[in-house]
Amino acid sequence: RDTTFDIIHAHDWLAYPAGIAAKKISGKPLVIHVHATEFDRSGGEVNQKVYAIEREGMEMADKIIAVSNFTKKIIVEKYDISPDKITTVYNAVEPVSNKESTITRKGTNEKVVTFLGRITMQKGPEYFIEAANLVLKKMDKVKFVMAGSGDMMNAMIVRTAELGISDHFYFTGFLKGNDVQEMFNLTDVFVMPSVSEPFGIVPLEAMQSKVPVIISNQSGVSEILEHAIKIDFWDTYAMADAIYGLLNYPALSELFKEEGKIEVDNLKWVNSAKKVCEVYE
Repeated sequence: RDTTFDIIHAHDWLAYPAGIAAKKISGKPLVIHVHATEFDRSGGEVNQKVYAIEREGMEMADKIIAVSNFTKKIIVEKYDISPDKITTVYNAVEPVSNKESTITRKGTNEKVVTFLGRITMQKGPEYFIEAANLVLKKMDKVKFVMAGSGDMMNAMIVRTAELGISDHFYFTGFLKGNDVQEMFNLTDVFVMPSVSEPFGIVPLEAMQSKVPVIISNQSGVSEILEHAIKIDFWDTYAMADAIYGLLNYPALSELFKEEGKIEVDNLKWVNSAKKVCEVYE
């Protein structure tokens, strides 16, 4: 009531009721920014209360920004919103400063394959473990790291024990700040086997650190990356093949390291911001 403004911009469902209230009081246009939907978070067990808030926000909005076409499709199909109202604006990644990137040395000659993210259904951790088991049948000198925490962590620890691969697995718990960069410095291959990922910034951070990445086709980031190996999250054989290939063929690994770094360095937040300004205009 006390501030003059031209546009209201609300991010995800927690902010939609405030955005709607501000629109009703001021009559100004409402832009909502969808970073994830209840369908991504819940894996099918949709919380109807959250869904109702999301749908009302989308219906009340004058424009909708989605972080990928993957997310745009969900908004159209699951929330019955016109595609004309939705603009896709991809995320980017913060440049890594040289100060952050201290070189960590591995104390072993074994290869390291890393999963980094919440250990929840949405992120597909169980597929990473099944693929790891397939890789370990073909080669021995490799360690797998599951970095993160979440409601499926104990189940994943139990599964590695059932498969008899615990001695090749590390669970680090939640990593933050410089620990993430240190982890990338030790990593030979990064895998993001997400079941439903609106975008996915972590592969971009890995590529900045010259780590080859394998990502699921069920992620928004797969729409913009060329120098990443893309697989379906459920195809553990394809995932295992990709991991094995990157670990055993240096020329392949080098190609993804060098070209991936160039590609991701061109994804700048300033370009995303310009597209948001265009939506405002």
